[in-house]
Amino acid sequence: MALIKRFPLVLSASLASTIGGVPFNTLPVVLGALGSDLGLSAVQTGDLAGILFAGYFAGTLLALGFIDRVNWRTLTVGSAVVTALAYLASGPLALVGFGYGQLLPLSVALAVLGLASSLMTALGLRVLAQLPDKEQAFGFRQSTELWLTAGVLFGLQAWVITRHGYGGIVIVLAVMALALSASAIALPRGPEAPGEPVLLPRWRDSRLAWAVLACFFVYLAGNIGLWAFLGEYAKGADMSPSQSGLAFAGLKVLGGVAAAVVAVVGGRLGLLRGQTIALLGLTLGLLLLHGAGPGGFIGFAGGAWTWEFFFTVGCILQTATIARLDPSGRLVVLVPAAFAASSMVAPPLAGRLLAQSGSDALLWVAFVAALLPALAYPLLLRRVPAAA
Repeated sequence: MALIKRFPLVLSASLASTIGGVPFNTLPVVLGALGSDLGLSAVQTGDLAGILFAGYFAGTLLALGFIDRVNWRTLTVGSAVVTALAYLASGPLALVGFGYGQLLPLSVALAVLGLASSLMTALGLRVLAQLPDKEQAFGFRQSTELWLTAGVLFGLQAWVITRHGYGGIVIVLAVMALALSASAIALPRGPEAPGEPVLLPRWRDSRLAWAVLACFFVYLAGNIGLWAFLGEYAKGADMSPSQSGLAFAGLKVLGGVAAAVVAVVGGRLGLLRGQTIALLGLTLGLLLLHGAGPGGFIGFAGGAWTWEFFFTVGCILQTATIARLDPSGRLVVLVPAAFAASSMVAPPLAGRLLAQSGSDALLWVAFVAALLPALAYPLLLRRVPAAA
């Protein structure tokens, strides 16, 4: 594998990117603890998630303009320190009071957390976009990020949340961000082929990549709404804290396995075949979640794990295709912006939909969001051999 020749670079970029991936990958557990500690409704917790990812969205757009101009090692350490401080500040601020007006200090801390951490996701993708086999590189990044998160999630649910709630969570995540900043040692100081940074790639040069990015946003929005409130399905399954911790840790383990599979297969699978497989598997997961009910660990885990596995496959294939179709290698930095924009919009809407229509509505939205891109790609990419 070509990946082995650049392993130190790939590993360091993956670890740095994990700083930005943790806020998203721990979202249901963090929102659940925050909502329980403050007695928030689904609408309020969804709005706080939207604020966090508004900061994330702003950070990814900011990264487009300056990420090639700054020292990447300095950026990694600085972003990790600000991320850790924002985590630590959000703990005490969560206890300031209840109600939208009194949640303002916490909202500011979450927005800063999103902005600082997003720069690390953007940096990881920018570094890996320079490599020739993008499916391998992005698959390795995603598996590293998810496996690290899986270990943290199990510990959070089993030991931290039950004893210390949200205040304990943010201390663990702050320490994790600082530890991951050590990846700066092996990062390059800047791009291999530096040029004059531009805010966005030209439309005429990257129109297909832009189209895939738009479809990817739809795919993300529908499924992130479900992800944000997956804890509600877990509550309905009537699991113990240790079972819940194992279920959510298993989600990220299975996501990491999916990413590793894509890394091994590389570009041989192709977007069109791969996205069809992802749609079928994701649909199976949604059906299993629908039928889980109060079925305990087995019922919830079977559906959630299947959904996570194939959702991750779809994410990596679409990310790699965006990087492959963009000659500038810069549009891939907007992938975390797509995650952020969908995470900014989806949880508030999903919270309201959950309150008004129940949990099955989120499953339908996730299915439609996965179906639309799968139908669009054969039309968009029919003349692109690498996508087949």
